[in-house]
Amino acid sequence: MKANLLGICSIAAMCLFPSFGFSASGVTKKISKSTVYTTAENTPLKITQTGTLQFNQAKQPLEKEIWIFIDPAQKFQSIVGIGGAITDAAAETFAKLPESAQKELLTAFYDPKNGLGYSIVRTNIGSCDFSSDSYSYVANNDEQLKTFSVSHDEKYKIPLLKKAIATAGGKLPLFVSPWSPPAWMKDNNDLLHGGKLLPKYRQLWANYLIKFIKTYEQKGMPVWGVSVQNEPMAVQTWESCIFTADEERDFIKNFIGPTLEKSGMKNIKLLAWDHNRDLLYHRASTIMADPQAAKYIWGFGYHWYETWSGSGMQFENLKRVKEAFPSKNLLFSEGCIEKYDASKTKEWWLGERYGKAMINDFNNGNSGWVDWNILLDQNGGPNHVGNFCYAPVHADTNTGKLTYTNIFYYQGHFSKFVKPGAKRIACSTTRDQLLATAFLNKDGKIVVIAMNPTDNPMDYNLFIEGVTAPVKCLPHSISTLIIE
Repeated sequence: MKANLLGICSIAAMCLFPSFGFSASGVTKKISKSTVYTTAENTPLKITQTGTLQFNQAKQPLEKEIWIFIDPAQKFQSIVGIGGAITDAAAETFAKLPESAQKELLTAFYDPKNGLGYSIVRTNIGSCDFSSDSYSYVANNDEQLKTFSVSHDEKYKIPLLKKAIATAGGKLPLFVSPWSPPAWMKDNNDLLHGGKLLPKYRQLWANYLIKFIKTYEQKGMPVWGVSVQNEPMAVQTWESCIFTADEERDFIKNFIGPTLEKSGMKNIKLLAWDHNRDLLYHRASTIMADPQAAKYIWGFGYHWYETWSGSGMQFENLKRVKEAFPSKNLLFSEGCIEKYDASKTKEWWLGERYGKAMINDFNNGNSGWVDWNILLDQNGGPNHVGNFCYAPVHADTNTGKLTYTNIFYYQGHFSKFVKPGAKRIACSTTRDQLLATAFLNKDGKIVVIAMNPTDNPMDYNLFIEGVTAPVKCLPHSISTLIIE
């Protein structure tokens, strides 16, 4: 796929329907434009404009029919952004590509018009599994942080971050996460294999995180948010560090929260947990039970690795947290499909797992969705512990060829059309097999995303404030409907 083919939203003439209207804020407005974009298995459709909607006066829905009901008057959480992570692995792979492929990739992900319009990015503080080596930013036993330097990141990661920000139009919220404190700050004296932060270094570690944020900002990369610890309950063969719920609560309350505040960084969004959906409620309830810890956090990050199969992904846990703590936000902060196999990059289930997760996450209160590596090489790496995974795009670093998995397109059905500041609105379907969610962008456009993961067509009727439109829904497809 070439960059010029990424004009995947080229707009053909759109039909006008002046006689029907909807109300987004209590005021009836006419539907002036409506467009459908589709990606489907066994077709050339890849976020391709496939038609317009023909609206008619609504009739009483019947049980035997399939419907999606949209109610723009019922608004829920605001969306902060949709994007992916620029890791060491993504940046190293990018650096090995010819300039033409680099430009293509940047356009594909970050150009708001000709690409997916990614609107948030995550990166690792220090090394993680998707690094070629293990590293931290200070020399051993430097308790004054005098040797602190991000020179390691200057070679690959910072240049790619800056190019991504520029391609996105000069603004791209950056979310940063630590995998481990320096080995000498931990009780196992090891960056890897879990271990815990030594109590005597809690304030020093908070200072280290602040220093990282300040350094990145001084280099032209404003930081939107920071998580306390990536996957704090996972003892991994790669960089990891354990924080129990009580330990994370106390670190937030006594160290990282006050240090952010004293450093003039109250605007930085602090996220707790940053681990799987399964233990999300326990972590959230433990921290929220302490007002002195709760006051510092913006919300909770979460991942999806608790269930590899993609079934039973515990979406209800998000809903429980949002119901209990409506003032706090939920952010999907990492997910990928593991056990990379180059022979399977064209398999359709890869994207469908993303589509199912994104629709259900948003419907259960999530405010943003951040994929893991945006780019990996032909082996699913580089990765210093052999944890090779899939990404939306894989690059053959020998030939410079880019391979777009359908993960790229499924995510694009959200990121290209749902803009930061959008509100999720009420959306209901009459069949479990038909997945759907809907949003109201700040410009008044309504975005409906519908997914059919079955082997059969599932044509349906779209109902919105007194008018309906029939919609074709292909097998194993995802569509985005834009209503203006």
